Amino acid sequence: MTDESQLLEQLQSNTTKERAFKELISLYKERLYWHIRNILKSHEDTDDVLQNTFIKIYKNINSFKGESKLYSWMYRIATNEAITFINKRAKQLQITSEEVQNLAINNLKSDVYFEGEAIQLKLQQAIATLPQKQQLVFNMRYFEDIKYKDMSDILQTSEGALKASYHLAVKKIEEYLTND
Repeated sequence: MTDESQLLEQLQSNTTKERAFKELISLYKERLYWHIRNILKSHEDTDDVLQNTFIKIYKNINSFKGESKLYSWMYRIATNEAITFINKRAKQLQITSEEVQNLAINNLKSDVYFEGEAIQLKLQQAIATLPQKQQLVFNMRYFEDIKYKDMSDILQTSEGALKASYHLAVKKIEEYLTND
């Protein structure tokens, strides 16, 4: 059962909510995990934020109006949860959110779940230099291959602005990678 409207109907029904939610998790857990992981870099932090994301989805599924795709709504929640996590961590450590991102990149080297080569680490370092919005757009387009239309629903920004952000991000990353 991958029909979104049917799944939503079951999620919003008290008699089928539990089963439908398990189905929702199995359908979207991996995609949301990697979306959050691209933002946070850390496996442990990603697991925590993913769990918070699913809790929010569960608690708020009845208020979902269907004005966007269900997965767009869930991605928006996941994105907001990840950004909130970064901002909280920055406040706790009394540093900027950019410095939190740099710490996460530096910790990638010792992360047993990171299987990247030196060039992948360098790419992550380049991405970390981008403003937060450009990071999101680049990760969603480059790693997750999300269409601009869907990205527009998730980030609530026009497709034109997203294309411009992606183009700028690519230029900055190319510059970072060639100037080192």
